[in-house]
Amino acid sequence: MIVKMFTVGMILTNCYLVGCEEKREAVVIDPGFNEAKEAEKIMKVVNKEKLHVKYIINTHGHSDHISGNRILKELTGAPILIHEYDAPMLTSSERNFSGLDGERTTSPLADKLLHEGDIINVGNVRLKVLHTPGHSKGGISLLCDDIVFTGDTLFAGSIGRYDSPDASYREIMDSIKRKLAVLPDYLKVYPGHGPTSTIGEEKRSNPFLQEDSPISFDETELF
Repeated sequence: MIVKMFTVGMILTNCYLVGCEEKREAVVIDPGFNEAKEAEKIMKVVNKEKLHVKYIINTHGHSDHISGNRILKELTGAPILIHEYDAPMLTSSERNFSGLDGERTTSPLADKLLHEGDIINVGNVRLKVLHTPGHSKGGISLLCDDIVFTGDTLFAGSIGRYDSPDASYREIMDSIKRKLAVLPDYLKVYPGHGPTSTIGEEKRSNPFLQEDSPISFDETELF
């Protein structure tokens, strides 16, 4: 499996190119770049590796993770995939928060809506969708072999912000504890921002994961 990380955009988003070495298919996860020249860096690797970009996947709908969707779709023709709850963010600068800084970022509509447990096949690579809300209602992580792409749910030493109108501390902690912390310690964590880590390292040292027992909540509060 091919995994390339690019740090892009004004908020230093981690954008990932994930490909199958045998069938030369690939996905781009979170193209959060603002300029065509950043897309060109990714396409240079795509062309060098002789890859076909099959999908563009957004782990959630905030502007720093979707801002390059339009450019990349024009370059590759690849369909855009996002969880159904965050799909409305693609076309609304108010919902994706880009309106706050005057950027007014929008994306083409989603071509396919994702749900918990979906499998995204990229050649021989299988990405399993884990619905991990809390940073946003439709936040997802992507599990593949010995790695997991966690978007803005789990970072090295921290977690995603939970102070926006559609976010929740209790929800993000539940996502982490039920969906991510139960994964094998050796799994490498590729987050939406910052350095990589492992599940084991986060369980040992992430201050948000040092509580004695999981947070309990009423599931009717989530949606």
